Amino acid sequence: MFTPNDILYEDNHLLIVDKHCGDLVQPDPSGESALEDQIKAYIKRRDAKPGAVFLGVVHRIDRPVSGAVIFAKTSKALARLNEMIREGRIRKTYWALTERMPDPERGELRHYILRDGRTNRSKALDAPCRDAKPALLRYATLGAATRYTLVEVELLTGRHHQIRAQLSKIGCPIRGDLKYGAKRSLPGGGISLHSRSVAFEHPVRHETVGVTAPVPREDNLWAYFEQKTAGPGER
Repeated sequence: MFTPNDILYEDNHLLIVDKHCGDLVQPDPSGESALEDQIKAYIKRRDAKPGAVFLGVVHRIDRPVSGAVIFAKTSKALARLNEMIREGRIRKTYWALTERMPDPERGELRHYILRDGRTNRSKALDAPCRDAKPALLRYATLGAATRYTLVEVELLTGRHHQIRAQLSKIGCPIRGDLKYGAKRSLPGGGISLHSRSVAFEHPVRHETVGVTAPVPREDNLWAYFEQKTAGPGER
């Protein structure tokens, strides 16, 4: 559930929030409350707006995933941000806790993602086939503990369940992600995939916007890895 403390950045045109595991970004057929509607209701109350609140969803992250999500507060910003998404001009970086260390420890993954709408699952294929879309990401291993590895992912295409499917394909399923081969689930049904940061040119002011989302505080393993990767001035 959204609270004002989840706002990472806001101005007249943009709003970036830290989504919690389990939250829906947009309404779906389940009829459950979604982040989009919760934020609209909050802005309407806070700003005492007499009419409808405009809020455009720029990109989505999966329900069990946490982290930074961008919304547009004006139609002009939404149109320009949508164009930036299509052209790959918004840098999206994720952190994933995987059950195995990738080999090699850094590199680029190129697959073809085939989505199965019936099972809401995607498959990463080595070769193209009908209806499969190219998928590309870069990754780097940032640290390792006894059972899990912290992998940073730069998402270069935005396919359905792309990071989850591609990491599973190379034998590195994400912690808690039963759908893609993890050994066990996590409390609450979340997975250890976090939209760590977004960076892009402001659609109106044309200055650089860069936002980092803190890792989920209720998970001690995330806190361990965040501390381990922090620079001397961040500890």
